[in-house]
Amino acid sequence: MSGYLDSLNQAQREAVEATEGPVLVLAGAGTGKTRVLTTRFAHILLSHKAFPNQILTVTFTNKAAREMRERVGRILGQPAEGLWLGTFHALCARMLRRFADRVGLQSNFSILDSDDQLRLLKQVMETARIDAKRWPPNALMAQIQRWKDKGFMPTEIPAAESSDFANGRAEDLYAAYQARLKALNAVDFGDLLLLCVHLLKTDAEVLATYHKMFRYILVDEYQDTNLVQYYWLRLLAQGHKNICCVGDDDQSIYSWRGAEIENILKFERDFPGAKIVRLEANYRSTAPILTAASHLIAHNEGRLGKTLHSGRNDADGDNVEVVALWDSEEEARMVGSRVESYRRAGESLAEMAILVRAGFQTRAFEERMITLGIPYRIIGGLRFYERAEIRDAIAYLRVLAQPSDDLAFERIVNTPKRGVGESALRLLHEQARADQLSLYAATEKLLQGGGLRGKVRESLRELLSHFTHWRDILGREGHVVALETLLDESGYIDMWKADKSPEAPGRLENLKELVRALADFEALQGFLDHVSLVMENEERDDDAKLSMMTLHGAKGLEFDIVFLPGWEEGVFPNQRALDEGGNKSLEEERRLAYVGITRARRRAIISHAANRRIYANWQSSIPSRFIEELPDHVVTRTGSAAMNQSARLAAPPSFPLQARRVREADIWDTPARPARTDKIPVGARVFHQKFGYGRVIAVDDDRLDIDFETSGEKRVLDRFVERHDV
Repeated sequence: MSGYLDSLNQAQREAVEATEGPVLVLAGAGTGKTRVLTTRFAHILLSHKAFPNQILTVTFTNKAAREMRERVGRILGQPAEGLWLGTFHALCARMLRRFADRVGLQSNFSILDSDDQLRLLKQVMETARIDAKRWPPNALMAQIQRWKDKGFMPTEIPAAESSDFANGRAEDLYAAYQARLKALNAVDFGDLLLLCVHLLKTDAEVLATYHKMFRYILVDEYQDTNLVQYYWLRLLAQGHKNICCVGDDDQSIYSWRGAEIENILKFERDFPGAKIVRLEANYRSTAPILTAASHLIAHNEGRLGKTLHSGRNDADGDNVEVVALWDSEEEARMVGSRVESYRRAGESLAEMAILVRAGFQTRAFEERMITLGIPYRIIGGLRFYERAEIRDAIAYLRVLAQPSDDLAFERIVNTPKRGVGESALRLLHEQARADQLSLYAATEKLLQGGGLRGKVRESLRELLSHFTHWRDILGREGHVVALETLLDESGYIDMWKADKSPEAPGRLENLKELVRALADFEALQGFLDHVSLVMENEERDDDAKLSMMTLHGAKGLEFDIVFLPGWEEGVFPNQRALDEGGNKSLEEERRLAYVGITRARRRAIISHAANRRIYANWQSSIPSRFIEELPDHVVTRTGSAAMNQSARLAAPPSFPLQARRVREADIWDTPARPARTDKIPVGARVFHQKFGYGRVIAVDDDRLDIDFETSGEKRVLDRFVERHDV
């Protein structure tokens, strides 16, 4: 055991041996942070500075906790027992079980999963007579979890953090939800940290107990902590002040789920006299890759600063390659060709990855790999056509093409919610079996014969009327316009727009990509046949596979060869980051680019296309500003010389954030569809197939703001309404 420090470099050893007082270890990508953390843990034990149960060690995942426990056991030469080692939620649950009575709970309290949380919140909203259609429970739940992530109890929400949900009733609903949880002797995941922080802040005896217990605190991935996690750590660290946080401010990429980069940036202010140790020797990547990543991230102002250099003996390696391509289809062909070429040269598919900014981008590469017969896997998600929102949309298309498709009809009949519950579905099935009809035909028969009543009758009548209308559009204007109209008028797009979960924007982007995919086919049936063949392309677990994933999902992984496609303004950096203005969002996008490049051990291939399809139309794209920020001496630019030249000229480092916006069409925006020739003026009375009669109150090009008689104000395209002036 005496040689456990010998394998560390100087900076790593300094981080391990600086046991007393606050320490921040800035661990760059591939610099051995897990080794430092586990060796530090073992060093404290072997130096007899603490017993195992006197070290609090916090990780972000159960997998990381297991790995650390195993590594510590190997250093000690025996299993590590009695440790306070785990995720934030697991450790807080352990604390709350011990002191449950002090927060009004019993020690056997239940921890509700997300489904139970939402069910309980819906009950609270029903009791308060809140219309769940107008005010979606998912949106309120997301707001409550944001408050909990920031450490706000219902009575502590500042005015600046208030919500306009349900006309300002969100805080009262939050309080009622918490009261119901307590009555059930239950907590949700947000409560585990929130109640722990509340307990430590308000009960000096409990705080003193843990100050005495924990002589040392170790924290992994500190840059990913949110505010309530930060408060919990600060409260516990005020005892011995021996807190060591390991993290990388340059890899803080999770603000969308509450992470606060300011937590790591202000460490020295929070803990005066803190020691800062920088781990800069990267043992993963070649020198050109590290130089490119370091030059790129140096453009960020909000960072503590460090420069990666290679700790490998074979550090020279190939330059980072930037490939300029004519369009996104050529980009997919280029990546497929390179993958084939590398595989023929002896490279393993398991050591290659395609990293995209958003999940919808995988579709083009998935279909290319299927065409070439190259096995692949999606890491951290589903294959494109397996995603729930895509399956829903395709189910609509299947019913559109074939009304007797019972499986598809059953999937979408109550998606979005139309009040068609189990009893109504049972009635449809009974009618279908009795008359040997499809569910669609059985629904028609029940509507004609009066076998359905009330809201269900009206909902199903409207749905079937919509399908008649959509089939008419399919016949007159084609499958692309039919899908756009269907997604809009069915309420499916509105359902995801109302969803405030972090996944909702990605689902909307996936639906846009589905419309783009549809435009590649001459007819709807050809597309549906294609999807069926793609879904039959089963993966075999015994083969090496090419990996595809988002850049967010790639953090912590590494590959010999990494493809980074879609480096264009509006794609990467993402359009939302550009729309928000300011540097904060843009700097997080740049950190994401840094993460992407540093996943590569030997080769990084970045690509951008001059043209991308927006539905049926092609739109010009401008190279990402991040490409210009790469240093010339470690970058090889290939592809069209003209496009490379235009890329370099089009990307001065100081252009305004909005100057290079790529036009992103809304999901219902149909640029290929001819606009109507007769302009509809303000004041005109119109009819819409879904929303009924209304009067135009504003006109913005081909978009109309209409006050509908039964459904209020909505914005629609003028081509979807008919004039009914009286």
